[in-house]
Amino acid sequence: MPAQDSSTQNVSSAQKGRKLLDQLRDAIRTKHYSYRTEQTYADWCKRYILYHHKRHPAEMGMPEIQAFIIYLANDQNVAASTQNQALSAILFLYRNVLLRDIEFPTDIVRAKKPERLPTVLTKAEAMSIIGKMNGIPKLMVQLLFGSGLRLMECLRLRIKDIDFANRQIIVRDGKGENDRSVPLPRSILLALKLHIQKVDALHQQDLREGYGEVHLPYALERKYSNANRELGWQYVFPANQRSVDPKTGKVMRHHLHESVLQRAIKDAARLAKVDKSVSPHTFRHSFATHLLENGYDIRTVQELLGHRDVKTTMIYTHVLQRGAMAVKSPLD
Repeated sequence: MPAQDSSTQNVSSAQKGRKLLDQLRDAIRTKHYSYRTEQTYADWCKRYILYHHKRHPAEMGMPEIQAFIIYLANDQNVAASTQNQALSAILFLYRNVLLRDIEFPTDIVRAKKPERLPTVLTKAEAMSIIGKMNGIPKLMVQLLFGSGLRLMECLRLRIKDIDFANRQIIVRDGKGENDRSVPLPRSILLALKLHIQKVDALHQQDLREGYGEVHLPYALERKYSNANRELGWQYVFPANQRSVDPKTGKVMRHHLHESVLQRAIKDAARLAKVDKSVSPHTFRHSFATHLLENGYDIRTVQELLGHRDVKTTMIYTHVLQRGAMAVKSPLD
């Protein structure tokens, strides 16, 4: 059994009486990770512990971590991104809860995600799919295609971040916790204003019934005691039903679940007879590709997409090429 690092003895006495996964959740919330990340990390750490027959992670180390990651890759045949996600979760547990800085040896490397060209829709295909949609899902897809939003960025939009006067949307805490502004399509201004009026009416009903609170990021609820009841902080696309917030236990109205839009897009693509594999992210890919096609420079597109590295954005330049490496076939 590997010897425990002396730093594991420095865990506060307040934490000693708490279950390990509860300590993990506390550490994740301290770093302001999303609730989705909290669930994912807790699940991977639980699977790691169960794989090693419920041994405590403090009694294990690099050999056990390596064995679990190899098991995922070889026996479970998980994708490279999934393998890296599991590894990140376990390393987070060791570094932030058990206070052990695990150093990966040189013979263990993170799985490299294979580079694949994204699926991109022509404008005719995108408009054809949108034409088969209606209501809220249609409006959401128009934002994905017209503003380049990620699915969760669209779902988490707050009313206060829609700037009608300047025709822009402020994306708060996007990937990497960075803010950015993206264009608000002129063609949906009226539809979006009418939709927000309906959201306002729903919010007023919630308030009359003694509810109306919404989850606020970080510690804003303590700083601004009434902000969670203000219209500006409400989600642009609220859920149809109120639900219990898992962190606070309060009854609130969360945003729509992502599966609502995913199913709607799948059905619309089938009705439009678009044979490509279409998902919400396909419209973001298409947004970027069409901007480059229209002559916008790569740095502008990078900023609109919120990419940290321009290399990530460069993938769309490959999609623009006609044929492999833009080479003309001898048959033509």
